[in-house]
Amino acid sequence: MGGKREKPKDIVLKLRQIEVLHGQGMPVADAVRQVGITQQSYYRWRRQYGGMSRSQLKRLKELE
Repeated sequence: MGGKREKPKDIVLKLRQIEVLHGQGMPVADAVRQVGITQQSYYRWRRQYGGMSRSQLKRLKELE
């Protein structure tokens, strides 16, 4: 049974939260766990959406 799918804007928000927590000195594994995702999802999302802003997501969605 699969989990729920995150929307791209939610993914970017979670990636930013993890960046903030990691910047405050928390290990990535703990930050990922606190946000509520797996490390595998984090690294996959970071590869796909890393560095994107909301305006870039809007443009990506329009192009699709």
